[in-house]
Amino acid sequence: MSKFELYNVVLKDINNETRVIEYDLDDAYFKKIDSPEVQKGNIKAKVTVQKKLSTFELQFLLDGSITIPCDRCLDDMEQLIHYKEKLQVKFGDKFAEEDEVVIVPESDGAINIAWFLYEFIVLNIPMKHVHAAGECNKTMVVKLKKHITRQKDDVEDEDNSSADFDDDDDFTPDEVQTDPRWDGLQNITENN
Repeated sequence: MSKFELYNVVLKDINNETRVIEYDLDDAYFKKIDSPEVQKGNIKAKVTVQKKLSTFELQFLLDGSITIPCDRCLDDMEQLIHYKEKLQVKFGDKFAEEDEVVIVPESDGAINIAWFLYEFIVLNIPMKHVHAAGECNKTMVVKLKKHITRQKDDVEDEDNSSADFDDDDDFTPDEVQTDPRWDGLQNITENN
């Protein structure tokens, strides 16, 4: 028995009805997936399968939360997940993904959606995921403030060093002077 057998959706048994399958994606599911992005969570997944002429339409509705490390302090934080997605599946000779359609072997007559569920969750994680203002680990924020201070003649892009702290009440970066050559270029876009 495969560790993902529970996530096999048998398509050959579906004719003109709509089938709804529900999954609880908990810590055990994420441990089975064994991927570094998400290790813990509690997601309710509702998958609606409907046959349409020569294809099957799978509609996914994911709702819940996952635990991921904060980009700022590295402590665990809860990230809410609410996501809808559709997947078109049809039978063919061998497994393939073409444009928006997944082809599964007709001899199998089923598709395993365990990895699709995980991909939809990971795609829903924002690029920047940090605690709400004031909720980061105070010790880490103090250490970061100590190492982020900048010299006024520093020519690095100011967004690289202070971007992660824009939302935090506990952190205020030092005043940084901008290069006057770039200030002149900003006037070009403002005048157009």
